[in-house]
Amino acid sequence: MYLIHARLQAPPGACLPAEAARLVLALARPGERVEHVTAHPHAVPDPVLGIFVVAESLSEAEALAEALCHRLLNTCTTLAGWGLSAAEAPLLAPLGHGPLRPPESPSNPFDLRRE
Repeated sequence: MYLIHARLQAPPGACLPAEAARLVLALARPGERVEHVTAHPHAVPDPVLGIFVVAESLSEAEALAEALCHRLLNTCTTLAGWGLSAAEAPLLAPLGHGPLRPPESPSNPFDLRRE
């Protein structure tokens, strides 16, 4: 299973509709194996749809998410004027690094030495 982030470009002053994730899931065809969709309307710099899809490869998952988003943008009147800037797997820092790390390290390098 792959997580694909679809970055959407909004027209000036527009907000991602609350039902965006539900609409994407409703447009997914059974053979596309979309498992879950989540919306991040306040992501910076653009709103993001997180699309969890089962696929044979990353490129297949990204292509499927891109096609699904184009289907959404072409059929949903509440998204008139929106665009898709990218549909790709996000790069995540390993646990304990970047914004996911705990505020303080739970271990001290000195704790790891043998005495």
